[in-house]
Amino acid sequence: MTLNHRITLQRPASGEDALGQPVVGWVDVAPLWADVRHLSGAQAIKADAALSKVRASIRVRVRGDLAAGMRVVHTAAGRTTTYEVQAVLRPSADMVDLVCEAVS
Repeated sequence: MTLNHRITLQRPASGEDALGQPVVGWVDVAPLWADVRHLSGAQAIKADAALSKVRASIRVRVRGDLAAGMRVVHTAAGRTTTYEVQAVLRPSADMVDLVCEAVS
């Protein structure tokens, strides 16, 4: 396994804009090296529209701040993909697998 992809880990953040209105956004937590593996490209037909779910397993070194609900931003070959972290699995003492689904 090679950690040869640069990703950005993000967490949800909330605050207020200049007018005091609530704003929900994302804040960068850290740039990380990762092994990004796509698991499937399952497609379904729903309401006469093709929907595609891209799932990935993103392996990174162990960190104490990883949690479901975070995001991963990955840029490869000039294309940026954002993934929602759905689960955090720990297959070994020094690595963590982020079970992710691409969001649009």
